[in-house]
Amino acid sequence: MSKRKKIYKKKGNIIKDLTRKILQILNQSPGNSFNYRQISAKLDITDANGRNQIIQKLEALKSQQKVEEIERGKFKIIPFDKYFIGTIDATANGNAYFICDELEHDIYIPARNLNKALDKDTVKIYLYNRRNSKKEEGDVVEIIKRAKTEFVGVLQLSKNFGFLVPDDSKMYADIFIPKNKLKNAEHGVKVLVKMLDWPNNSKNPFGEVIEVLGKPGDHETEIHSILLEYGLPYKFPEKVEAEAANISFEITDDEISKRRDMRKDLTFTIDPKDAKDFDDALSFKVLENGNYEIGIHIADVSYYVQENTILENEAYERATSVYLVDRVVPMLPEVLSNGVCSLRPQEEKLTFSAVFEINEKAQIIHEWFGRTVTYSDIRFAYEEAQEIIETKQPIISKEISITGEAYTVTPEIVTAILTLDTLAKKLRKKRLQQGAITFDRVEVKFNLNENAEPIGVFFKESKDANKLIEEFMLLANKKVAEFIGSNKGVPSKKTFIYRVHDEPDIEKLASLQTIVSKFGYTNKIDTKNKKTTSESLNKLLKDVHGTGEANMIETLAVRSMSKAEYTTENIGHYGLAFDYYSHFTSPIRRYPDVMTHRLLQHYLDGGKSPKAEAYEEKCKHSSDMEQLASKAERDSIKYMQVKYMEDHKDQQFEGVISGVTEWGIYVEIIENKCEGMVRIREIKDDYYLYDEKQYALVGQSTNNLYQLGDRVIIKVKHTDLERKHLDFNLLEKIDK
Repeated sequence: MSKRKKIYKKKGNIIKDLTRKILQILNQSPGNSFNYRQISAKLDITDANGRNQIIQKLEALKSQQKVEEIERGKFKIIPFDKYFIGTIDATANGNAYFICDELEHDIYIPARNLNKALDKDTVKIYLYNRRNSKKEEGDVVEIIKRAKTEFVGVLQLSKNFGFLVPDDSKMYADIFIPKNKLKNAEHGVKVLVKMLDWPNNSKNPFGEVIEVLGKPGDHETEIHSILLEYGLPYKFPEKVEAEAANISFEITDDEISKRRDMRKDLTFTIDPKDAKDFDDALSFKVLENGNYEIGIHIADVSYYVQENTILENEAYERATSVYLVDRVVPMLPEVLSNGVCSLRPQEEKLTFSAVFEINEKAQIIHEWFGRTVTYSDIRFAYEEAQEIIETKQPIISKEISITGEAYTVTPEIVTAILTLDTLAKKLRKKRLQQGAITFDRVEVKFNLNENAEPIGVFFKESKDANKLIEEFMLLANKKVAEFIGSNKGVPSKKTFIYRVHDEPDIEKLASLQTIVSKFGYTNKIDTKNKKTTSESLNKLLKDVHGTGEANMIETLAVRSMSKAEYTTENIGHYGLAFDYYSHFTSPIRRYPDVMTHRLLQHYLDGGKSPKAEAYEEKCKHSSDMEQLASKAERDSIKYMQVKYMEDHKDQQFEGVISGVTEWGIYVEIIENKCEGMVRIREIKDDYYLYDEKQYALVGQSTNNLYQLGDRVIIKVKHTDLERKHLDFNLLEKIDK
């Protein structure tokens, strides 16, 4: 039942890998000494021949100065400078890589050397050269910290015990569950299991059932499984909901008196039509000198979520809202995220604002930051704002909008939106001239029925209305970071929260160049300097936009970039071409924005810079949670894609080969972006081998190529909701 192979094997009477096994035992307890009997017991070796081999091997290791005999028959490891602490990055085949800042490259860890370490665990390894090879390998000698101890999977029951077969392909061992830890869970159901122990003499960890999730394949079961797999909660504890319920919606005259009153300024929100929480609003006013006063108003979450409260602790632990295909798992309870903090139309709200005087050239003449009280006149959906931008009508009246709310659009509102659109385009042009990279990627969206089942796929593309909001949010984030981080161009030493993005990896860009050339894009990605790199990447992204291979190439381009993250150490944001950048505009759904608000107000009040260490730890946690949320979001999309394709098994699709491996080809369907695999054994017209240099499968007899970027016709062979995987049958290749 276990996926884990038996640890110790014998070949005839010779104990395999005995040197490694002895060193592993001594490395695990470097301060202790062991005799041959103790080592034999740990290796479960009881025969005289096996013990003699251990005695002989200990003497050999002593002569090699790898161990020392501290007293007769008792041996201890000789400390060596090849110990490193870092993180395990496991692969689905059971092997792993060790990642450590002290090392220039990742270290290969074969499955036999993992010593019960799991994906993302913090471990200590011993580094050595492989026999007859210059390549280095690692041996895990200590597990310092488990990355996770709870796993989701399917329960398989026997008479007196059970096993969890984990969903996570990187979890290479099934978890043994004693009868008294099963919580009456039935055979074949999905459960959440906590790993309690992993005894030295056991090939499987021991665990207990924490929660029964339901039947595999059921919608709610699978969605909850995705969240729990990444340690993301799908409901709030009662004490958190209770504290949120006690928050008052009332805005007192005393509080208003402490703020800049902007309730009379024309103010509106522009959001997706199905949005429920509104972080941000824009206000617009024409000044007497002909310039414009534009306010970017953000929900003042830090006023309601005070430090050292239950709400604050919960918001920090979550660190972000999670946006799955069919639901949002919010960072804050609904009474806050959709209620008291949300900038809903025709309601007064407490806000934190960045207010700018801007001229017609989109130059900033004056800036102001501080707490405000605002009143949103109208809520627009992106589609409605886009209609105003495209038609440029002086008056558009709609008593009922597509969001179901009543309003009337006046000439003043039309002027505001058209002016903001013009200014946004000028701001965007400046960013691109300064080296910003434009990833205008198409998002895969689903039409869902009342049971949250996908009945259609569509693509959401960013239009002018989206870019209008984006540019002013970027402006606020940039200027807030500059205000704290720079003193007349000189970096300040004030602790602050930055959103940073390092320069791309040159090797990854070279690999991207090789791949895109297979599609006929021969323009060189010029990495001579920052400007040429961004210009050539933008040219590539523009050329591929709207093509069948666009999604794949854009994904590869994103992967060639460094990951953006939160930190108190500012290095700028490469992708946006900003020297200073923070996250200020979404505190309802991002914890770093709450920290930014607090620090900004602290400095506005004349406060001194706090120590950075505590904030840096919170930044790292926020970055880690953001990555987990992104993985959960991607998994929910894959799940919906597989569910959608279940009803299209009889249909033929045109696709593009998006990946080539030694076990088959991946094909992305052009019309819906669903990706699946054609296994190499299923391609019947020849015997195919993987050619890594050509990114292709090559027919041994015919020399037929199935190459990255080729167009093919496929049909769905098999759908696996639990693994979120599609298998395709290859019908034909489309000649170029």
